[in-house]
Amino acid sequence: MEDPSHLNKMIEGCLRGDRESQKMLYQHFYGYAASICLRYSKTREESREILNDGFMKIFMRLGTRDVNASFKSWLRRIMINAAIDHHRKHNKHYKVKEVDDSVTWIASNEADALNELSYEELIAMVQELSPAYRAVFNLYVIDGYTHEEIASQLDISVGTSKSNLFKAREHLKAAFKKNNMKRYA
Repeated sequence: MEDPSHLNKMIEGCLRGDRESQKMLYQHFYGYAASICLRYSKTREESREILNDGFMKIFMRLGTRDVNASFKSWLRRIMINAAIDHHRKHNKHYKVKEVDDSVTWIASNEADALNELSYEELIAMVQELSPAYRAVFNLYVIDGYTHEEIASQLDISVGTSKSNLFKAREHLKAAFKKNNMKRYA
């Protein structure tokens, strides 16, 4: 369990502009923040870019956060938004086909393959998704956004959000099957 007084001291130091406190806060939350950024990026280099942008936003906005809310949740939101900003900036010309709102999901029957995947293998599969599919998949499945929220964040229609999630799941199911076949070949 994290010592809240230690965290508060780091935050107070950051608010005063103390570089050592900023370094300590960065190091303390680096792994957690990096794991969030990695899910939204194609490469580790891209995830580091998002991570650094996110920490810059954290240091600039630290005085505006709700002190009664969890710092870790606030940091998570900042990192997700940094990833969305990165997606918008680098994928603004990426076109996706609009689809009808009545998209239905096909439930995955590859639970055994999923259980045997390592975290690194799963992240690698998610990173292979197109930027639009990856963003929607992470926002919906991992971070719990609704399709309406995703549509607003990414400036797409709700139908496109649903379509991208469906296609992301299909791509991941195919990758699971391929991975599973390699294991038992």
